[in-house]
Amino acid sequence: MVLYPQIARKIIQMQKQDLVLRDKLLKEGVLFEGYHPQMEELHNKNAEKLASIIQEIGYPTVHKVGKKATNSTWLIIQHAIGKPAFMKNCATLLDIEVKQGNASKVSWVYLTDRIAVLSNKRQLYGTQFDWDENGELSPNPIKYAKNINKRRISIGLNTIEEQTRLMRKKAQEEQQTFPKDYAKRKLNMYLWQKKVGWI
Repeated sequence: MVLYPQIARKIIQMQKQDLVLRDKLLKEGVLFEGYHPQMEELHNKNAEKLASIIQEIGYPTVHKVGKKATNSTWLIIQHAIGKPAFMKNCATLLDIEVKQGNASKVSWVYLTDRIAVLSNKRQLYGTQFDWDENGELSPNPIKYAKNINKRRISIGLNTIEEQTRLMRKKAQEEQQTFPKDYAKRKLNMYLWQKKVGWI
């Protein structure tokens, strides 16, 4: 039995809205043309709602909201890219829960890698991918790249080579394509990162 069943339902519903909108934009063929305004609006709204929940009950762990809502919590945080302070705060809280055995180390790894990449820093575990200048979907720059597979395997992830194959396959299935204007996309991303406070 979970401590906060109503809050759990609310968190799961927020994630559902996110996935429904993603599916709609994917079908319309506009999901990967920059950060879609509708997606950005929903991500920010969900982040604000989740921030209030965290203020009320702390980080939503399995004990508090159940496994499904905990997974939904993590997805909402991963997508809250317009809220740097919120994402960083969640990474700190999640780290505490991981150390106490209440949360998954892999969730924390994905979140801290994403924060690093959004801050224009090198990621540690190679979980974040983007298009490179050769038109390939590849891992964003990696810190201590020589030992990447050792680090990944130590927490139960596959090798970086295997993950790259899976990510490229998924991109093909979703009909993701290399940006029409790569330089413009990079510039727009940089300006957006500055605007929201990542850099």
